[in-house]
Amino acid sequence: MTDTDLSTAPPRPPDPPHAAGLPAQPTARAPGTAGAWTVLCVDDEPGILSALKRVLRAEDCKVLQANGGAEALQLLEQHPVDVVVSDMRMPGMDGAALLAEVRKRWPATARILLTGYADMNATIAAINEGQIYRYIHKPWDETELRLTVRQAAEHQLLQRDRDRLQALTASQNEELRVLNTGLEERVQERTAELQKANDQLRRNYLTSIKIFSSMLELRSGVLAGHGKRTAGIARKVANAMDLTSEATQDVFVGGLLHDIGFMALPDSILATPVGKLTLDQMAQYQRHPVLGAQSFMALDEHQSVAALIRGHHERFDGTGFPDKLQGTQIPMGARILAIASTYDDLTHGHLTGKPLTEAEARTILQRGRGTQFDPEVLDVFLHVTQEVKPKPARIESFTPENLQPGMALAKDLLSKEGVLLLSAGHALSAEMISRIRKYEKSEGLSLLLDIRMPN
Repeated sequence: MTDTDLSTAPPRPPDPPHAAGLPAQPTARAPGTAGAWTVLCVDDEPGILSALKRVLRAEDCKVLQANGGAEALQLLEQHPVDVVVSDMRMPGMDGAALLAEVRKRWPATARILLTGYADMNATIAAINEGQIYRYIHKPWDETELRLTVRQAAEHQLLQRDRDRLQALTASQNEELRVLNTGLEERVQERTAELQKANDQLRRNYLTSIKIFSSMLELRSGVLAGHGKRTAGIARKVANAMDLTSEATQDVFVGGLLHDIGFMALPDSILATPVGKLTLDQMAQYQRHPVLGAQSFMALDEHQSVAALIRGHHERFDGTGFPDKLQGTQIPMGARILAIASTYDDLTHGHLTGKPLTEAEARTILQRGRGTQFDPEVLDVFLHVTQEVKPKPARIESFTPENLQPGMALAKDLLSKEGVLLLSAGHALSAEMISRIRKYEKSEGLSLLLDIRMPN
């Protein structure tokens, strides 16, 4: 096809600097292969094909030969090829058309065009349509031809490595994303489990405090229920004043246990209304906040509660006991407990021996505004205790035999000695119902439990 005798081809211009000292073997090989890459040479002249094979023999590559475009496409369908080197002028399908088809069907195969100086228009078409890697003028320089083919092959190998690594990275990123998603889900599940456990622990803790408080109050009929009522009122006031959840819980626990110091007092003092105590008895009575706070000495996490217990008999004007604190020197929780406890004492006769009505108790509390009680806390107390009460829930009584899981107690369940067994609002589980039935049977009782029913 060419009119040039390769054996008598004129010398090419000097090699570029980077071609000097060209090694005999390629510097890159396909990953995992011990041989080399594959080159497909396409020309309709057997002499040209032989010359190309001879030149490329030094590259230790596999050389396939085709005498036209159709045969080249058949070989490409049967063998993986790294580089196609095609002459431009061939009968039937020329080099530009062949390389355009190769680009379309095997885009990962590098494409090199051999062309004469008179074929520049066709070369431009090949560049545009086939997006060839390089074109080489005939007659070629052997070193340039080897270098160009090698670079094309190495470029394709690097491209495949890049594609493989990109695919691997994408796969690993997807695996990491799935792992992270699963990890996030597990963290959320674990967090929910821990939150549930913490909530259960908190409920158990408060239930234990309530039980302990009810056992303390067994010593005096007058004090029965005082701690629980005081704690309930104090918590409402704390919530209305936007105290933190931790501070509100301290107020509630302090309300349940604020009279724990009574455990060290004789029964004669507990059975006597405060207004009728002798001077000696009053001196002992005034020690109970100190004794109560001291009982918390070993509990590191409850020192804030101990401070409320110690300060719940302090007065806003500084004339209270045991430390004669004044104004804001008194912990906020203690100022709340002072009002809630006094209110319950008034309405249950602990101070005078005669229970007062709610209106009478509120009037007496207002007389202590700014002297005995913090004015701000008192105003909040008066507000929350006059709020419209919600419609009472419908309550029905059930024997233990008729209880069902999910039912909620409307009232505290007390033992025959008055010890708190279950608090109002406790949701009954199947296991708890079984315990209640066993308790009824072992004690020889006929229990009726008040259950809150849906309205």
